[in-house]
Amino acid sequence: MVGVDGDPGIRGNPSLDAAVVGDLSHLPFADRSFDLVFLRYVVEHLSRPLATFRELRRIMTPGAHLLLQTPNRYHYVAIGAMLTPSRFHAWFNERRGRAKEDTFPTRYRANDRRTLRKIAAGSGFNIIALEMIEPKPAYLFFSSLAYRVGIAYERLVNSSPRLADLRCVIVADLEAR
Repeated sequence: MVGVDGDPGIRGNPSLDAAVVGDLSHLPFADRSFDLVFLRYVVEHLSRPLATFRELRRIMTPGAHLLLQTPNRYHYVAIGAMLTPSRFHAWFNERRGRAKEDTFPTRYRANDRRTLRKIAAGSGFNIIALEMIEPKPAYLFFSSLAYRVGIAYERLVNSSPRLADLRCVIVADLEAR
């Protein structure tokens, strides 16, 4: 298992066989090197998503799968993140027990179903599955009122497929052509 991150802290990850500090849009791997790529909460940080997806496709064998999990730009959490400065994110995350250094800029340039479909088509992937998920709002535990409002929202957007584009998380399976 190979991990790639811009943060040198990746070198300390004991779950990896190899750790690479680098940029996902310029990977140091040969063409067709991987059968599976997983992006977990990475897509929202990409400055050039189409270039990144093309680079990922380059290193993947035909039929390989790119699995991703990322926030939806149309969910209230992402909208709040887009409207607030990075220093607020760092402050808020510190209150939640995360180090300031673990707060990264968010761009949300590929974080909706329509854009993700375009990027997949333009970079050599077929979409096998694309799901929108609204989990329980655990991030609102700091306030019982906020949590109750979050639960009401969760129930509302999960009540109809028409409201799927307002759910929190995008989960997708893309197959390399």
